[in-house]
Amino acid sequence: MLRTYSSSLSSIVRRFCRQQSLVATAIMMLTSWSAATPVQAADCNGDAAGITLPDGFCAAIFADNIGHARQMAFSPDGTLYVNTWSGIYYNNGPVPAGGFVVALKDTHGDGHADVIERFGETVASGGHGGTGIAFYNGMIYAEINDRIVRYPLTSNEVAPKSAAETIVSGLPTMGDHPMHPFLITPKGDLLVDLGSATNDCEKQNRYPHSPGNDPCTEKMTRGGIWRYDANKTDQRFSPAERFASGLRNSEGLSLDGGGRIFATQHGRDQLREDWPELYSARQGQDLPAEEVVELRQGADYGWPECYFDNTQKKLVLGPEYGGDGGKKIGVCAERQEPVASFPAHWAPNDMKIYLGKTFPKAYQGGAFIAFHGSWNRSPGPQGGYNVVFQPLADGKADGAYIVFADGFAGALKDPGRAAFRPSGLAVAPDGAVFISDDVHGRIWRVTYQGGNLDAAVAAAPAPAGVIPATNSADARPPEGIHPDAGKDTGALPVPKGYTKEQVALGNRVFHGEIADGTCGGCHGADGKGSPVAPDLTTGKWIWSDGSLQGLETTIKNGVPEPKAHPGAMPPMGGVVLSQADLNAVSAYVWALGHKTP
Repeated sequence: MLRTYSSSLSSIVRRFCRQQSLVATAIMMLTSWSAATPVQAADCNGDAAGITLPDGFCAAIFADNIGHARQMAFSPDGTLYVNTWSGIYYNNGPVPAGGFVVALKDTHGDGHADVIERFGETVASGGHGGTGIAFYNGMIYAEINDRIVRYPLTSNEVAPKSAAETIVSGLPTMGDHPMHPFLITPKGDLLVDLGSATNDCEKQNRYPHSPGNDPCTEKMTRGGIWRYDANKTDQRFSPAERFASGLRNSEGLSLDGGGRIFATQHGRDQLREDWPELYSARQGQDLPAEEVVELRQGADYGWPECYFDNTQKKLVLGPEYGGDGGKKIGVCAERQEPVASFPAHWAPNDMKIYLGKTFPKAYQGGAFIAFHGSWNRSPGPQGGYNVVFQPLADGKADGAYIVFADGFAGALKDPGRAAFRPSGLAVAPDGAVFISDDVHGRIWRVTYQGGNLDAAVAAAPAPAGVIPATNSADARPPEGIHPDAGKDTGALPVPKGYTKEQVALGNRVFHGEIADGTCGGCHGADGKGSPVAPDLTTGKWIWSDGSLQGLETTIKNGVPEPKAHPGAMPPMGGVVLSQADLNAVSAYVWALGHKTP
């Protein structure tokens, strides 16, 4: 389906500007997209696009509202292809009509997509969308459900009209990480991430004191990178194609200029919730690190037995496998350590090593990483929701990372209420960096207009009203409690037999002011849910009748096998609550569900 943006005020302004430079526009229309004139500074600044960037860089909104945009890829002519996703992670909400893969093109050279076409499988054909996408050998490769398919593209087509060809099928889709990001090397190796089905290969997933399966047979089919042939159709998944293991979830894959392959790693969750006798609440926030590793065939990067302690800067043995809170090393001495590490739970959803030439030289060869943002740093504030830049040289980290782009979340770095969450990255043929968001489907185009290719790497200004993330020289979370902790509860109803003071106490437990409660991290600071836990304000209950006694029983016993969301809830939310605290937080949850709209 082809559509163009309507003549909004911004498009009228752009049209007027084009009329004032008719000669330049005529020349531009005769050239290829990659030779288009630079976006005017008035169209391209971080403030107007809602994000902050270092001096000399500017951003424009390339497209908006295209669906839950995940990863992206460019064709040589500058057409941008985006894979979009749907399903339980997005509360099974509505998706735009048409196919899940989106082709976008700027035919005017003004930095905004004026041609948008959707193709591929639809909801009606059984599609759920996906994350991975690549352009290789004149074709678009995309993940859809349990498959990776390709669409041959003919000349002058923005979106392909031919049917998809299946490259590989039968990829695992159950469990915590059902997505399949991938990379295609120049020689045609199709490297597919198969994220783990569990948090740490526990006998009972995400449940306190559950030991790890030893050996972790899940590693035969999950938790690593698989290799297939991008030039061959009708391949089937099997354990035999495993390329590397010990990677819990590697959504970002990228090649550097020397042909090295790098991958991100989502660190495991819930050290504190599952092992409170070994880890403090602060350690639960700070551990373990997110990682970038150099991918090598046959290597094991530690999951599930090991995690990278970003305080000690080494791999240590996890408690599910005999670890003691950070001292024991054990088998981790034989595992591969990361090239670079980042604060815990920031969630690296994509990575692109910058091989363009239009950014300053200090950025060339380094890695841009899109951090989707945390949900489990309670009782401290959530972190991430940004794009960082990690300098690299000769396959190693070359200095501390900086926050390159910030402000996506808006005032609230909270998974249920963030305005936007960075999810995908792509480098255009002209050197611009594109950033996708999977909340509202916005895509930003970031260019360098500073004119100094010798400029040093610099951090983005902190967005106003939001606690900034630190750089890796002091990779600790910001001090303080969740910004919504202690908010007024006077407007909430009070269950029979309870007092306003008890509801207020429950609010403090919920937001981590008491007993290091982590409720707000999963259910959102406002209780309206997140991608991992349900909305508590609707009055709809799955595990009880919604009575105070029913809610208290659910909180006390936990939810080891959720029916409608991916996040299991340990008993008491993974912390130690007194009976008074349990009564209070149950009353607060009851009040959220019975509040008059």
